[in-house]
Amino acid sequence: MATNPRIGPVERATGRTWDDWLRFMDHIGAERLDHRAIALRVYQELDGTLEQVGWWAQSVTVAYEQHIGRRIPGQRPDGTFQTSVSRATGLGTAELMERWQEFAGRDETVQGVVDDAGLRISGTDRRITWRTRARDGSSVVVTSEPKRNGTATLVVTQIGLATLERNEQARERWVSVVARFLADARAP
Repeated sequence: MATNPRIGPVERATGRTWDDWLRFMDHIGAERLDHRAIALRVYQELDGTLEQVGWWAQSVTVAYEQHIGRRIPGQRPDGTFQTSVSRATGLGTAELMERWQEFAGRDETVQGVVDDAGLRISGTDRRITWRTRARDGSSVVVTSEPKRNGTATLVVTQIGLATLERNEQARERWVSVVARFLADARAP
């Protein structure tokens, strides 16, 4: 079996080996628990030991579910799939989202995927999010995530894809869209 790429980061962040996590999972009877119950137990175990405990509780839980064959990479607890593409930019958070909105409104591929009728944009000082439904019933979420140096990363996520094949197609599509967007954003 190939090594799960989630395991190394989980071990580094939590300070526990994967074998330690497997013993913990055996101890709590995780194989009989659903995703939410496992994540709650991991959260309780990690609480107060590191930052972003919720994130790492989810990461440990997903890695475990993949380990036991309950789900494959990209698969969500409900059986649908999710893919993300992210790229660093030289733009600030607000400017990145402004340019994304302009680009998305005129890009044929984006317009062929999304249903602008439900488009919502929300933001805080930390991040700005553009979200809408896709024509296939999944959701598309584009986030402008700030970096420490004042620039931002573009993160495009499509959530709720019905099959692994559609997930892989969506990933290829978004890689291409993001590359075009970055070329467009650099143009004078």
